[in-house]
Order: sequence, then structure tokens, then C-alpha cells
Amino acid sequence: MLVIDDDAPTRTLIEALLGDEGITVDCVAKASDALPAIDEHPPDVVLLDIMMPEISGFDLMKEIRRRTDVPIIFLSARGGEADRVRGIHLGADDYVVKPFSNDELIETVRSFAGRRIKRD
Repeated sequence: MLVIDDDAPTRTLIEALLGDEGITVDCVAKASDALPAIDEHPPDVVLLDIMMPEISGFDLMKEIRRRTDVPIIFLSARGGEADRVRGIHLGADDYVVKPFSNDELIETVRSFAGRRIKRD
């Protein structure tokens, strides 16, 4: 899976949390690093922040969608209904609000990674 988030502590937490579940996690901090990472190693799932410095996660998602139909889960502090609806409308598969429950994030990722990630 690929995590695209400019916040280092969030990336570290997600990498540790999902890594403990046996999920291989690659992380990038910038939108400009995301597309090459997706092209080189197509992920099973993308966790995508919305508020990033180069371009918004909404705009990056549009470009990812042009390249692949990988499940995309927004992971954002922007938890208002309008943002969640916009994300789903633009093609996200789900939307998790920060701060998130560890169990919620794990199960959301598992649900989209499907058969590729084993459940206990």
C-alpha cells in the first residue's frame, strides 16, 4: 500500500501500525513523489491526505485515477460532510477522518486490499 501524507508523524504511525499487521507500507511526503511511486510499484491501496503543500489530495486523486483504478482512501483532518462528500464524488473509495481509530484504519485498509491481505 502507499501512504501519501506530508506529515511525518502520521506516516510513521501508519507504517508501524499497518506493518504490525503484516501489510507492506510505502510512504511519500510529496505529491510529486506519489505518481512515480505508483508507476514503479503499483499499490493495492492508496491512503491519501487532502491538505498537502504542492497540490491538494483532491487534485492528486484525479491524476491517480487517470492512471489506475487502485482503491483510494482519503485520510484527512477535514472531516466535514462537504469534504467527505466531495472526496467520494470525485472517486475516492472511502474517507477516514484524522484523528482516526487504529482499528478503523486497519479494517478500512483490509476491506479494500481484499484478498491480498490476510485477516487473522
